[in-house]
Amino acid sequence: MSDEKNNETERPPRPDRGDVPMEGREGDERVLRGAKGKVFFKKKVCKFCLQKLKIEYKDADVLRRFITERGKILPRRITGTCAKHQRALAVAIKRARVLALLPFVAE
Repeated sequence: MSDEKNNETERPPRPDRGDVPMEGREGDERVLRGAKGKVFFKKKVCKFCLQKLKIEYKDADVLRRFITERGKILPRRITGTCAKHQRALAVAIKRARVLALLPFVAE
């Protein structure tokens, strides 16, 4: 009787999952699970480190690329900036907001 209960509680294999093995990270590239083929993402690099740009609160056009349409500061994982430049970027955006070069919120 206990064998019958165990058989009832086991789940049948799901046909929608397929035989895709679960894999982790491979070096600097990421692998998506459950995709038909392997999808690799290029590692993001800091724009300020590569081009030796200086972050200034007066340069509103550069700072606009790092905020959303609603005025929020984009995180590092999306922009690809390093920690050092992300901190400087946040300070510059906040200073530009106070001087009304950038909006605090969307209109």
